[in-house]
This record gives sequence, C-alpha cells and structure tokens, in this order.
Amino acid sequence: MSRQTKPTVTIERVYDHPEPEPGARIFVDRLWPRGIRKDAFHYDDWAKDLAPSTELRRWYSHEEAHFREFRARYRAELESDFGQEAIARVQKLAHGRPLVLLTATRDLEHSHAEVLAEFLRESDS
Repeated sequence: MSRQTKPTVTIERVYDHPEPEPGARIFVDRLWPRGIRKDAFHYDDWAKDLAPSTELRRWYSHEEAHFREFRARYRAELESDFGQEAIARVQKLAHGRPLVLLTATRDLEHSHAEVLAEFLRESDS
C-alpha cells in the first residue's frame, strides 16, 4: 500500500507575484485586496470559505499578542464540518499539484494563511 505524500503548500502575497506560477493558486482572503484588478490577478479559486469568520477576523485584528489564541480558534473553524468541506474542495482542485495560498496580508508569519498552510500540510489527503 503506497502512502500519499503530504501536499506542498506555499504562501504568497497577492502584491508580490502577479504572474501565474505552477500549482493550484488559491486566494484565501475573505475580502478582495485593495488596488488589485480582477483581470490582472491570476488565481484558480477564491476560497472565501477558508478565511477566518468575520467575527474571528475582527477580534484578532492582526494583533500579534492575540496570535496564539487566534491560531487555536481558527484551527477549530477549519476542523468544523464546514471547514473540512472547504479543505476537501481545495485539495480536489489541487489534484496532486502544489498549493499556493494567496493573501494580501502583510505579516505572513502571523496570518491566517500561515495557520491554513500548517493545517493543510498536516492533513492526510
């Protein structure tokens, strides 16, 4: 029985690489990024359903001191039935290709995209 390899998941800011790169390019922010024209932005799916809930996003407000609690709450959202459905859809879309998570967030290290990337890397399928 062969074991599937864990998905390759990277994060990019939407402002840094306007040209398409190999892999499934998934925009993971709930809100459209400022100053980006839809016809100039290359993505395969806009997965709003993988972004943190509006309530959680507003609570966190990108305050680094809240990141640990944010990570725990966001992971709980991803583990919900709704979150698992969204994860499965994106993994199916990737179909074995690397996943490139696209976000407008400045601080990638303390972002939902980082938590999501960790979650996807840990997943079995």
